[in-house]
Amino acid sequence: MDTLHISLTTLVLLVGLALIFDFMNGFHDAANSIATVVSTGVLKPHHAVAFAAFFNFLALFIFHLKVAATVGKGIIDPGLVDHYVIFAALIGAIAWNVITWYFGIPSSSSHALIGGIVGAGLASAGPAALAGSEILYVVAFIVISPLLGFFLGGLLMLIVSWLMVGVKPLKVDKWFRRLQLVSAGLYSLGHGGNDAQKTIGIIWLLLIAANVPGAREEVPAWVVISCYVAIALGTMFGGWRIVKTMGQKITKLKPVGGFCAESGGALTLFLAAILGIPVSTTHTITGAIVGVGTTRKFSAVRWGLAGNIVWAWILTIPASALVAAGAWWVGKALF
Repeated sequence: MDTLHISLTTLVLLVGLALIFDFMNGFHDAANSIATVVSTGVLKPHHAVAFAAFFNFLALFIFHLKVAATVGKGIIDPGLVDHYVIFAALIGAIAWNVITWYFGIPSSSSHALIGGIVGAGLASAGPAALAGSEILYVVAFIVISPLLGFFLGGLLMLIVSWLMVGVKPLKVDKWFRRLQLVSAGLYSLGHGGNDAQKTIGIIWLLLIAANVPGAREEVPAWVVISCYVAIALGTMFGGWRIVKTMGQKITKLKPVGGFCAESGGALTLFLAAILGIPVSTTHTITGAIVGVGTTRKFSAVRWGLAGNIVWAWILTIPASALVAAGAWWVGKALF
């Protein structure tokens, strides 16, 4: 595609749209980082969002841009991307985020973006636009990340329960109210390191399509900084509808359970960031919370609600892809 026809105005507007998505990602996924510390009473809501936003931004200085590289160059052929594809991908992701936020469903902003990219690419150039192997990794981790979160959260809960045998419950609660600040910080760090990079990847794709000098070699620093700032600001505002679902509706959590869920989720996110795989922070923490709940007793988890969340996960990529494909046709007609 001839990349020289993207005007400066169009480029600026699409970068702005991408940052709006990034802000919404933080807003939508704030629940992932803070629901457990709010529901267990460790932090007040306004303190919790500021705490999470700080660690979201701190991830800028810790994680390499492997996830951004996967989103930018590993899902769709950069040579087939134009401003219509970027516009459609972002509209598909934003639309799905708004719908799931409204109904308080903890779906994945990450997979909404990936679905948007896939749908826009298919509408633009058909199956040839997609990088099959990378998409298979992403699809595999739709299952792997919550299962790994489930396993690690549950395992940590069993280990802690064994270590705390004979310790008075009040003392356990006191210790883990403090330790939960550590685990929540680590989870927020992993959230920033994975989710902010997805928007970095989409803006990188746009800059390559616009033939911006140097963009093919590396991501400009202003893109990295602005994306981390946007997701941190989104987290500051927080999506309270989803906080309620994540914090107490799936299973009742105490500080020790919150610590184990966040720690298991954080380990999963760190592994994904190292491997450069864009996973869902929502799927990961939900799996970890369910894992912690099942260590108490099977009935401690509200499986009906968990099942509804799983259906939302299954629908996210195809639904956002369908909206993105429609947005591509609308964009072609209007611009």
